[in-house]
Amino acid sequence: MSFLDILLGRKHASLIGLDISSSGVKLVELSQSASGEYIVERFASEVFEKGWISEGQIEKFDEVADAVKRVVVKSGSRTKSVAMAMPQSAVITKKIVLPGGLREEELEMQVEAEAHQYIPFSLDEVSLDFCVVGPSSDQVGDVEVLIAASRKDRVQDRQGLAEAAGLKPVILDIESNASRLAMSRVIDNLPNQGRDALVALFEIGADATSLKVLRDEDILYDRDQAFGGAQLTQLIARQYGLSFEEAENRKTAGDLPEDYESTLLVPFVDSLSQEIGRALQYFFTSTPHHKVHYVMLSGGSATLPGLKERVTEFTGFASQVVNPFEGMKIGSAVRESKLRREAPSYLTACGLAMRRFLQ
Repeated sequence: MSFLDILLGRKHASLIGLDISSSGVKLVELSQSASGEYIVERFASEVFEKGWISEGQIEKFDEVADAVKRVVVKSGSRTKSVAMAMPQSAVITKKIVLPGGLREEELEMQVEAEAHQYIPFSLDEVSLDFCVVGPSSDQVGDVEVLIAASRKDRVQDRQGLAEAAGLKPVILDIESNASRLAMSRVIDNLPNQGRDALVALFEIGADATSLKVLRDEDILYDRDQAFGGAQLTQLIARQYGLSFEEAENRKTAGDLPEDYESTLLVPFVDSLSQEIGRALQYFFTSTPHHKVHYVMLSGGSATLPGLKERVTEFTGFASQVVNPFEGMKIGSAVRESKLRREAPSYLTACGLAMRRFLQ
């Protein structure tokens, strides 16, 4: 498999999207109707124990591989080809301009020569890929080329996980690319198809929350903040004398004492809303922009009761929870109520599954 195979535009007949994060693994499989509508055929998730993956590094390979096997079995999918993603922090990307009309082998030589300037490792230590994005907007006759590189050991870890679970890795993308692809459908449903709108997308993970500001096809801003849903789980564990795993399971199931909402949930929602507000203010002070048109919340904590409303209060911008499956048909093997409840946490996995339909 070529690193970032998707950048070369290859299309795969059958594919599952597999999103592996520090908190767990999520799987999505999509198909299309004769009229081109997306159909959600399968979705499933498995939770990791704390420390199995830390800062994008797989610390407990066998345990994570077993969880990947379980999520495939749980989903009922028979598909073996899989699209996976690398954390943004593990990938170096750079757009460069090269002369147009070069043959593939000439492009490859030019890319390798240019890559030395941007990659702080020996090229022997990295998996390197590139694709021609299109004509240069500034230099007539030249083309823009996107370079992507990651350390070989990080790439091999992801490939090895898939293979250990009996899967065939065919696409290795970047998480931010996958979530942006899934968001493209969401933005298309905004007034005027979201053209020229500044969309602030908050992806609330277990340990970190990323803010991406999107406009049309571009990511104008991308920054991670060290706060996430695991902080609420830790508060629950301390308050009620539970292990982290027990606290996470009971939080997900809604099986907590009566004082949970007033003692822990409401203060946490306030704190999370304030952090989201601060992240937006940092965007405004570090860029020429002073407003956004939409604030969108995704990730497992996006559906916390009251969060959407509190974010609107703290930021002054109307917010909404992202459902990447909005407008898709639901397959017979999918429990629609569960899908709608958990949808915001499947943004990246949905984007990876959509790669199947790219030309």
